[in-house]
Amino acid sequence: MHKGFGFLFEMGCGKTLTSIAVMGAMYQKGIIDRVLIVAPTSVVAVWPREFMEFADFPFTVQTLLGDKSKRLKAISDLKRYRYEKMKVAVINYESVWREGIKEALQDWDPDLIICDESQRIKGHDAKQSKAMHELGDQARYKIILSGTPVQNNVTDIWSQYRFLDRTVFGDLYYPFQNHYCVMHSVFKSKVLRTLHEDELIQKEHSIAFRVTKAEALDLPEQTFEVRYVEMTPKERRIYDSLKRESVADLEGEGTITATTVLTRLLRLQQFTGGFLVKDGDSQPEQISTTKLDALKDIIEDYVIDGRKKLVVFARFLSEVKAILVLAEKLLRPAGEKVVSIYGAIKKEDRGDIIQQFQTDPDTVLIVGQIDTLGVGVTLTAADTCVYYSKTYNYATYEQSLSRIHRISQRNVCTYIDLVCADSVDEKITQALKKKEDLAKTIVDNWRDVFK
Repeated sequence: MHKGFGFLFEMGCGKTLTSIAVMGAMYQKGIIDRVLIVAPTSVVAVWPREFMEFADFPFTVQTLLGDKSKRLKAISDLKRYRYEKMKVAVINYESVWREGIKEALQDWDPDLIICDESQRIKGHDAKQSKAMHELGDQARYKIILSGTPVQNNVTDIWSQYRFLDRTVFGDLYYPFQNHYCVMHSVFKSKVLRTLHEDELIQKEHSIAFRVTKAEALDLPEQTFEVRYVEMTPKERRIYDSLKRESVADLEGEGTITATTVLTRLLRLQQFTGGFLVKDGDSQPEQISTTKLDALKDIIEDYVIDGRKKLVVFARFLSEVKAILVLAEKLLRPAGEKVVSIYGAIKKEDRGDIIQQFQTDPDTVLIVGQIDTLGVGVTLTAADTCVYYSKTYNYATYEQSLSRIHRISQRNVCTYIDLVCADSVDEKITQALKKKEDLAKTIVDNWRDVFK
């Protein structure tokens, strides 16, 4: 019996829900007790919330975040946990191979390992790939989750299946490469053409199930995903201090107005995006890259590896400029381009920028302020949109949703919200979900927003 299986579902087709259901069934049958989930950094904090929403069985989840000592303590806590619940550890790929961490995970001995966005271990000789192979050899059961297991060429599949089930494509990479690929004589890693393609697909699908958006006819035309970003302890202390100052200032006001509340809320929202306007300064200073790191994961997965175009909305100019620096650094080596539209871009120039994004295959990312890019333009070259930060105004937000979801769009549209956990981001998201204009309701419930 195979010990591994792949859910090769395109985004929005239910990989996470399906894997939680499988975990629950295996736990209730007494097959598994300990689960290790390895995921991109920006997805680690999402898993506990998905369990809370979907799991109908007893569980406890530890996210292995922070420095090495904190991660080791979390593993130790799971080892000592004695209640009758499924025990789940979630860690990022960049940490799983670190000295001491991998050994602690091996000692914990998970029954099931889930490799989320498994294309992250496509490199056959990468440290994180080799660590996953070792962990997978020990585990009784394994699952890979990916909408794009083959991104650049067929060689991507070997490492993922070496983790999943070594009997499918063998233990060694180069015999696999020689059997299925004709390689370039000079650029040794470049595949000129694929051999035995039918055989490769048959083997790949022998222990995997593929679902595409086109096949999932009952999918809604729009799907929404929230990726939660966790502040560091230092960032949390600063954020809580800013929140307390805001409440104290408002309580000292003679008359509370929407403007006074929103001004203080604005500062908190800037902080969750990584920026702080210090007393006496007029320009925000970048003090964190936590949200940018989450966006980096998305750009790598959807643009660089997934070959998709992407729209990114942000509220503040400082955020737009930081995103542009990140995007150019990531895209330039591949000869790909990013364009942007914000308040200072001349209106007469914006049409050409939109046209470039819509028609130029090398222009793969557009970044803009939501108040500027979110209204009156067509961006259907992309079917995926990221909200780095959002406006309080529901009408503006609703308009922005329609930039990719319009006539000529043939694909299901996906929207990813980057939300800083336990912060003003969640309050804004909740208000928009209720179709509320926060600026109009803020005076009556301002204390709730600053809780």
